[in-house]
Amino acid sequence: MSSTMNRQPLRLAVSEAAKILAEAGVDSPRVDAEYLAAHVLGVERGRLPLIPLVDPSVIDQLHKLVRVRASRIPLQHILGWAPMGAISVEVGPGVFVPRPETELLMEWGLKALAGVSSPVVVDLCTGTGALALSIAAARPDAVVHAVEIDPQALAWTRRNADARVAAGDTPIKLHFGDATDPSLLSDLDGQVDLVVCNPPYVPEGTPVQPEVGEHDPHHAVFSGADGLDVIRHVVWAAARWLKPGGSVGIEHDDTQGESVPALLAARRVLTDVADHADLAGRPRFATARRVG
Repeated sequence: MSSTMNRQPLRLAVSEAAKILAEAGVDSPRVDAEYLAAHVLGVERGRLPLIPLVDPSVIDQLHKLVRVRASRIPLQHILGWAPMGAISVEVGPGVFVPRPETELLMEWGLKALAGVSSPVVVDLCTGTGALALSIAAARPDAVVHAVEIDPQALAWTRRNADARVAAGDTPIKLHFGDATDPSLLSDLDGQVDLVVCNPPYVPEGTPVQPEVGEHDPHHAVFSGADGLDVIRHVVWAAARWLKPGGSVGIEHDDTQGESVPALLAARRVLTDVADHADLAGRPRFATARRVG
């Protein structure tokens, strides 16, 4: 057992890790360093201040993970999970990593369902299932449909869905399908209370961070010259599925704060079109409601 004299301040180790990550170009070096330290220690990030000293072996493990993160491997791939609202989902190679910005869309969706009993929800381009599963966790009375076209991503969805059922959540309904298919889930026409979607929306050729360009599936990020190839179909499908008063929310690129609302407004059956900013003040998702 290490003596107290051999132990080292965790705060200094985390600061050094953050410096290394900053020099590597990581966007949130301090936050990432803290998550990595918490991962090594097996505690929640918020408990790090309660651990003043750690053994040298902990510092060594932290440095190993920092070197991996400095190579621009996504933090979530190292940790093995990503948060979404009150839950977390497993994540790794072959599926798009959920981002914190999407939590804003999730929170908006839950507010849209307030007062609706036993709602029907569709989550398109579900990926890990983060949106669908977080809504199902918050609304156990909901029937949530999750659609994904990529078999590898759908395997992650199934894994996460099974884990949430084991945790006591209401099962979601998984569909292997294409969001651009005009016949997709045609049996739900006029019956859906909420459609949410975090689709591929980055215009082809746009420079992206290595974590995105080298690790997120290309087809889950990019969507045609203007980034709207999939979103155009999502708008059409939502107008078809929604019951009167039902709502749709679509995440988009920060360059699409006018174009996506315009697509929604062009559908005569949709009203109350609005765009919403993320925590950095950038346009992030557009919403509308079915007339009626």
